[in-house]
Amino acid sequence: MTMTEQAKKMENKADKDVMLFLVEDDDVDAMAVTRALKQLKILNPVVRARDGVEALEMLRAENVVRKPFVILLDINMPRMNGFEFMEVVRQDPALSSSVIFVLTTSESDQDKFAAYQKHVAGYIVKQRMEEGLLDIIKMLNLYWKVVQLPH
Repeated sequence: MTMTEQAKKMENKADKDVMLFLVEDDDVDAMAVTRALKQLKILNPVVRARDGVEALEMLRAENVVRKPFVILLDINMPRMNGFEFMEVVRQDPALSSSVIFVLTTSESDQDKFAAYQKHVAGYIVKQRMEEGLLDIIKMLNLYWKVVQLPH
């Protein structure tokens, strides 16, 4: 096996090691994320929760969402919104190091400020989901290839 083949094999393994945890109540947006991943041939596993309550249950069960993972979090959800979810996650020693990207329709500076106070890795606005989503997924794919995530 050549060095290039070995590097590609290691790169593909690293891609598969990172799980994408999508916390999104909107089925259309969730399908758009899944479709973009498939279109870009990104094979990372995706697990979805429909709100913050379900997401916390899944994270605490530990058998559903494995490490390392990146959370893509909507803000406006029923039962427990994204800010309430981040509040709990950041106070829980077992979850506090979670890597969270906010993916929302809100362009409010107040929401952006509140999200960054909760140490999000990025705040992404869902404008023109079809056009911009591919770029978002490409960025996330590069992110978990380059950044060392906690296990």
